[in-house]
Amino acid sequence: MQSIQTPMSDLQVRLHPRQLDVFSSTSRFKVVAAGRRFGKTRLAAWVLILMALQSDQDDVFYVAPTFQQAKDIIWGTLKELARPVIAGVHENTGVLTLINGRKIYLKGSDRPDTMRGVGLAHVVIDEYADMKPNVWEQILRPALSISRGGAMFIGTPKGRNHFYDLYVDAQKEENAAEWQAWHFTSMDNPFIDPSEIEAAKKSMSSFSFRQEFLASFEASGSEIFREEWLNFVDGEAPADSEWYMAIDLAGFESVGTAPSARKRRLDETAISIVGVTEPGWWVDDIVHGRWDIKKTAHQILMLADKYKPKIVGIEKGSLNNAVRPYIMDLGRQLNIFPYIQDVTHGNRKKNDRIIWALQGRFEHGKIRLRKGDWNEWFRDQYLNFPTPLVHDDGLDSLAYIDQIATTPNLEAYDDQVEWGIMDPIAGY
Repeated sequence: MQSIQTPMSDLQVRLHPRQLDVFSSTSRFKVVAAGRRFGKTRLAAWVLILMALQSDQDDVFYVAPTFQQAKDIIWGTLKELARPVIAGVHENTGVLTLINGRKIYLKGSDRPDTMRGVGLAHVVIDEYADMKPNVWEQILRPALSISRGGAMFIGTPKGRNHFYDLYVDAQKEENAAEWQAWHFTSMDNPFIDPSEIEAAKKSMSSFSFRQEFLASFEASGSEIFREEWLNFVDGEAPADSEWYMAIDLAGFESVGTAPSARKRRLDETAISIVGVTEPGWWVDDIVHGRWDIKKTAHQILMLADKYKPKIVGIEKGSLNNAVRPYIMDLGRQLNIFPYIQDVTHGNRKKNDRIIWALQGRFEHGKIRLRKGDWNEWFRDQYLNFPTPLVHDDGLDSLAYIDQIATTPNLEAYDDQVEWGIMDPIAGY
């Protein structure tokens, strides 16, 4: 435990090293994804107290999903830690008044109107994953503008929702001037007995343990695809591979012009390039991205020129109809003429089609995936399937290979079989 002496001689901030990393950061906006019993509440309480003491005119908010949750989570800790600097306590409304006149308010995001029309020096948003994102975007963020106040988001992940989006955005280089993100497991708290963690691990489902104690943003899948079935390998495709390409088209709006709030949820076009042999599939690459229609056509043709696939399968529908003229026109200019075949869902739901095409192949080691920079993107979709919180573009395009691929050398095998009439009456 490390201490920080504050200007108030009777007030000492005591934090363990990982909490101190966050507390000491000068970033204006902080995002902390942490496992249970990491010490999020104590960290939040100290931040609220110090920010209120340092503020010249504006107050600070602690926002939980509901007001009652706010009182249950932090009220007792706040009163204990801030005791030397408290001037007044309002139990019913959840307000602490400090000796400098500044106030710490407890708020519930389920009552957004109680937070409007104020200026804030700082806000701590706890369990943001359980709130509607517009509480931050439309109410709390504007309240920080005049004083250029800061915010700390803390919580345990609940799959891939807006808290995950915020965590990812906070790590982006273009946001580094103001944002910072941390990920901590429960084991990062040095005061937790490791035996307690082990006991929890034995009594909980593996998914629940990963989410609650390891702070995993993993979505709740049904383990249709198991991690041990993934086979990432180095090297080159088998020499006798016959190449196929299958394409799951997304829209043709470039991410460069899409509104930022929508970018994170847009599907991507995925192009699977697979070498097929009798033992199974060699997945050489899955190229993915969100491109305009001309760039999409160019990507398809460049890959077709590189791999010379026997068939290029493109999902039937309006997107197919839109991109095909561009492929034809550009193909004539580049002198690239792949054989394109429509692929369909075959009257199956998408999830059923993916499972039918891929589950058995992965389980029995019939799919090898070449190591590349697309692997983690694919692994994420594979392990979290099926869930609306995680895209499945890579799985979808790979499943279409099942429709267009034929096992090599079967024709040669058929030629070697001696033909003869088995039923002279029927004629075959």
